[in-house]
Amino acid sequence: MKILISNDDGIGAPGIVALEEIARQISDDVYVVAPGSNMSGAGHSLTLKTPLRLEIHGAKHFSVSGTPTDSVVMAIRHIMEKKPDIMLSGINFDTNLAEDITYSGTVAAAMEARLLGIPAIAFSQEMFHDGTVNWEISKKYGLDIIKIILEKYSFPKEILLNVNFPAVKDISEIKGFRITRQGFRAGEDHVIKSVDPRGVPYFWIGSADYRKTDTTKELDTDLGAVNHNYISITPVSLNFTADYAIQSLKEIFS
Repeated sequence: MKILISNDDGIGAPGIVALEEIARQISDDVYVVAPGSNMSGAGHSLTLKTPLRLEIHGAKHFSVSGTPTDSVVMAIRHIMEKKPDIMLSGINFDTNLAEDITYSGTVAAAMEARLLGIPAIAFSQEMFHDGTVNWEISKKYGLDIIKIILEKYSFPKEILLNVNFPAVKDISEIKGFRITRQGFRAGEDHVIKSVDPRGVPYFWIGSADYRKTDTTKELDTDLGAVNHNYISITPVSLNFTADYAIQSLKEIFS
């Protein structure tokens, strides 16, 4: 089995090291192709105005001077002689839940693989409030998920899986798996303004406190499941069409 791994945190991130460790328990034919630097928040973007640079980091390990999407395109269209049997993205440092999936380079890497006909799973590990991560949770259950998927699941056209692991101190705190839908947060992120030493204003788009204090209880959503120590598995469609809205629009424009 041929496996492709990528991420948005960069080639040296601890999460991608953990994901490769998982993948090598399934196959010895593992390719790692990822951005050369942290590209969190890059979404499903391509580098179109500057050339891409490829750097070799050892056998079947490469970095790309671009986005997660660039990395997957380079892997499948240039680096690998044959297409992978499955593509694994992550393990992202912190969750990709609710509307965050629209910004996520981790999810975008899986999206690009799926567009190229490769089954794909995105993995994200929630961090604790102090910024630390227990990677043992995603290592243990990530392997279980991949084995189950390979044995029992056939990916429908245009579908990828988005997996989020909750932050718990001990594996015994995990309550199990939940198949979920995408949730939605009610809050808004901050635009933080400051002034540099020359007196010129600058801005950061920063995460607001609601992201760390969310208490969503709907267990059928990714947010609610992770908040209650379940591992959330969300099928994500690449077809963005809102079918339920078509008829009302037809009536207006007829």
